[in-house]
Amino acid sequence: MEETRYGMRVVLPISYEEAIDKATAALKAEGFGVLTTIDVKQTIKQKLDKHFRKYVILGACNPPLAYQALSAETEIGLLLPCNVIVYETEPGHSVVAAVAPLVTMGRVGNEALAPMGQEVDAKLRRVLTTLEAAKAGV
Repeated sequence: MEETRYGMRVVLPISYEEAIDKATAALKAEGFGVLTTIDVKQTIKQKLDKHFRKYVILGACNPPLAYQALSAETEIGLLLPCNVIVYETEPGHSVVAAVAPLVTMGRVGNEALAPMGQEVDAKLRRVLTTLEAAKAGV
């Protein structure tokens, strides 16, 4: 797993479609559901008539943790759900990346959010670690 300035990611030797399926399954195993799916490639084509790589934004939500966060900080909804992106780097190779909850929640300055941020961070790291570990078996 590689850290970025505001997220974490894994590079996988699998197709874009398979990466979406595996990411969704790994999120589910950690208690997340995918509330929204934004097909960026399709949206850019429809709205701008431009070509873009295969790229999707998955709006993942863990309802119990979202409820706790919203109860502690009403406007934390601006940072929910947790975004996970999947994009194709080349045919047969994809990236799955997740937002770094400690970075985003840390900006809020509400101490009550710290335990939830740590739990969401740990869960998303397990999602990416699961995907990374599975690539050895690809």
